[in-house]
Amino acid sequence: MSTLGLTLTRQSWWPWARRVAVWGFFGLIAWLLVKQARTIEWDEVLDAIGALPASTLLAAGALAACSFALYSTYDLLGRHVTKHKLGTGTVMGVTFISYAFNLNLGSLVGGVAFRYRLYSRLGLENDTITRVLGFSMLTNWLGYLVVAGAAFCFWPMALPPDWKIDNQGLRILGAALLLLAAAYVALCAFSRGRTWRVRGHEFSAPGLPMAMLQLAMSCLNWSLMGGVIWFLLQGKVDYPQVLAVLLVAAVAGVVTHVPAGLGVLEAVFVALLSHQVAETKLLGALLAYRGLYYLLPLVVATLGYLVTEMRARRLRSGHS
Repeated sequence: MSTLGLTLTRQSWWPWARRVAVWGFFGLIAWLLVKQARTIEWDEVLDAIGALPASTLLAAGALAACSFALYSTYDLLGRHVTKHKLGTGTVMGVTFISYAFNLNLGSLVGGVAFRYRLYSRLGLENDTITRVLGFSMLTNWLGYLVVAGAAFCFWPMALPPDWKIDNQGLRILGAALLLLAAAYVALCAFSRGRTWRVRGHEFSAPGLPMAMLQLAMSCLNWSLMGGVIWFLLQGKVDYPQVLAVLLVAAVAGVVTHVPAGLGVLEAVFVALLSHQVAETKLLGALLAYRGLYYLLPLVVATLGYLVTEMRARRLRSGHS
């Protein structure tokens, strides 16, 4: 077949294939949302929230809003690194949407698929999206290393005997996490401008000021997340211990690959804190946390996703 024939054939089937892929993507998202909604005990969520004082809910909700607002600026750091031209509001909107879906549907769908989908629709190249996504993920887990390292080193919790790690082991783990964070900061301080190639992608260390900004933003965000649960527990457990348990649960959720960490978050908190707080009150606070930090942002993000899709379609129509 001639080159012209191959071109004509591709032109005839490609629009249909792309349309099927797009609708398949929307269908997958709809199925995941329905599946997620069916796993939630909505009556229990409402009862748990209703049993909490209004002042507690307002304080926890304010901290959750601050956490989402802060996380939504992570991709602005990636914009600074890649020099792409999307506006601040657009970038924060995409990051918010991706984060909310990431929490509820897992990182592959939320953190990755939604960013690629929305950013590509808004005109960014895949290489740029990859760099923005990678820098955002690095920022998030860099703060985790510092906050978890400090919590495990200086406020080690009493672990169940069958966990095969004691307080001393937790302190050693915390020190290792802090050393990893320090190594990254040292790399940024002494290897600025150096470039590495990994699987065809180029990575370069940012300067020390950027590394310190990453640390400050991410540490504050993890601290805010712990504050949400601490408020919902109404001070029944010391804040450093609540934060440490949340950090353990965060890694457990990633390792198990369970969307939204369903059951994992609750299991870790019950295992580590049920000797201090009645299990019913503990689960009630965690269900309220899911309502404030997972489900409510998911509703907002779904609406934001639809608006962003319509805006991207108008932009593409205007350029065609």
